[in-house]
Amino acid sequence: MIPAKIDPLSITTIREKSPESIVDWFDQHKQSFYTLGWSYLRTQQQMEELFYRSIIKVHKELPRFKSETTYETGVTSIFIHTCRELSKDRSLQDSEESEPRQELFKAFDQLKEDEKEAVVLTYVKGISRENAAHLLQVSVDKMKELLFSGIQSLRKEWGYGSVFNGCKEYQKNYIDYLERTLERSKKIDFEVHIYHCQDCQEDLGTFQDVMLTMVNLTERMKDFRVPSEFMENVKARLAEREKQRQQKNKKRKRMGIVFASVLALLMGIEVFTGSFTNLYYTLTEEDQELRAVLQQGLGERLNLEAESAGVKIKIKSAIADDVQTLILYEIEDTEENNQYVMDYNEGFFVENEHDIMSRETYPRYYPPDLKSAENNKEKNVYRGKISLLPLTSDNGTIKLKITKLQKLIRDSSGQNSFRPYGNMENKTGEWNFEIPVTKQPSTEYALNEETDIEGIPIRFDKLTIAPTATILQYAINNEQPEKRIDLLNFDNLEVNDKKMKADMYGSNYLDLHQDMNWTTFQTYFNPLFGEKPKEINVQFKSVLLTFEDHKTIELLDAAKEYPQTFEYAGSTISIDQVEVGEPTNVVISNHEIKNRAYESLNFNIVGKDENEISSMEMDSEGVLVDKNGKEYGMNEIPVAYEEIEQPRNFFTVQRMRLHGNNPGDKVIPKRLEIYGYSTTRYLDDVVRVSLE
Repeated sequence: MIPAKIDPLSITTIREKSPESIVDWFDQHKQSFYTLGWSYLRTQQQMEELFYRSIIKVHKELPRFKSETTYETGVTSIFIHTCRELSKDRSLQDSEESEPRQELFKAFDQLKEDEKEAVVLTYVKGISRENAAHLLQVSVDKMKELLFSGIQSLRKEWGYGSVFNGCKEYQKNYIDYLERTLERSKKIDFEVHIYHCQDCQEDLGTFQDVMLTMVNLTERMKDFRVPSEFMENVKARLAEREKQRQQKNKKRKRMGIVFASVLALLMGIEVFTGSFTNLYYTLTEEDQELRAVLQQGLGERLNLEAESAGVKIKIKSAIADDVQTLILYEIEDTEENNQYVMDYNEGFFVENEHDIMSRETYPRYYPPDLKSAENNKEKNVYRGKISLLPLTSDNGTIKLKITKLQKLIRDSSGQNSFRPYGNMENKTGEWNFEIPVTKQPSTEYALNEETDIEGIPIRFDKLTIAPTATILQYAINNEQPEKRIDLLNFDNLEVNDKKMKADMYGSNYLDLHQDMNWTTFQTYFNPLFGEKPKEINVQFKSVLLTFEDHKTIELLDAAKEYPQTFEYAGSTISIDQVEVGEPTNVVISNHEIKNRAYESLNFNIVGKDENEISSMEMDSEGVLVDKNGKEYGMNEIPVAYEEIEQPRNFFTVQRMRLHGNNPGDKVIPKRLEIYGYSTTRYLDDVVRVSLE
């Protein structure tokens, strides 16, 4: 396979080109990029959106590429980033796929993302291995590894077998040998080995079959034509965008004159009255969270607006630090009395995320606030916040695109809660914002305090006070083999007589590897404004413990009657069913929860042939039990989960479906191996920690 020749046009040349020239260039090269796009996407709508966004990004971003970068390399890099964004944007996904994509690209969807990109760029786009490595920002050796693992995965997907018996030290030479790029000395050594090794002969043969299949696949893609109206649709959207941009510029100029006048007046007042800021925001800002941010000078009012489909969205402010970028918004239904929220999982994305945001952390989740006075005042207005990734630099402009909102349906029981899943209603539209953000500094305090929970040491390492959150970093000792802490929950953090509640969604694991005997975590609390703490009080809430307690239960022959019972951790557990088939079903249960030592079991089922089980699906039933012993069905909770006092989740029935290694295999269960059990205990411990 001969890699495609790279267009020698340099970035220096393109900097002088007009947007029309970029569109014409895409039109000339549409075939190869169209094929590349289908490797990621599923619908024609996504493909048009892909070309539309890519052309816009090329015009804006390509001048920032290094001068030695070729034009096609720079465009391809932007194109791939856009493919990744759209492949994760559920709002653009359709339920139907075109037949050509199902036939040509379905196998690629089974690969890991980096494997797929390596295979597609090399064998579909036809880019040399060196250029593909440059685009994916990996070494040439790493590129070769990705190609090898990707071809192995395709070998299994295309029915060439899943067992690789070749000698591992020679497998790394397969690609270079088949592409005739292996240096002579290694080639001779490789051929001598292949001659004497039957396993490597068979392994290399199937590997070659896959590569030939990919060559044939590439040939067939020549008939994969771009629809005649495709580029015309993209050009029409670009023309409409340019028209709206010109109209927006005129409006901004008018607003700028008014804003400058008001700003000059406010600055004059502030000079003569030092206490004006706090009083001013107290009187003019009803949103308490935004008011605190403005009073501390951590952000500014933005009031950016966009309207679509009868819904107006206003970005009220943005606060950025090393933890996250917090966007405060307001959504108004201008036609009906509905409240809408921005969904944490979908419906919005940052168009320039790869350019200005760090991917070393994750956005935080903030559930809808239904109890605040602001959100119970008007039936058609909702005020909320979303978390984005932190900035990589001190300031930047976030290009936020919103395409879908979730309708807020309050619980009919009268509680201030809602069901985030089930029968959801959405509002689609297009709201675009360019949000200027400046990153604020954070303060870190070293801690040196230890305590213990249930006999397990806990160490406090660091306190971070940031504008958007207060973060406690701690570590749990993991040296005890018979007992460990899987989850530690905090109730509050008290600093200078101010209590900050712990975020029930704000705990995460840190992969620091500082000490193999300690595992490090972070817990988030509400932000602490304007305080310099000297010591803190940490209030614990609950701990999830796992106990190692091994037990093996030999299973009865499937033909014999069940249930089969056994004793474990002070309880009688029943194996209700073992039904051999495709798949094999196993059911275990324990409906007695009073004084039960465990909430859930950690176990596995082993087949008659130790390796015959390839996968195990599981679903379960259970009950929630509160502090007073009241039981709630997991799927029929009349109140919000967070309002149940000290809930414990007891599994009562667990069903397993066992699948064999090959189609048609019937798994025969041999034994149930229990490794241990988990249980929740509630705490009232308070630890005082001094700050260094």
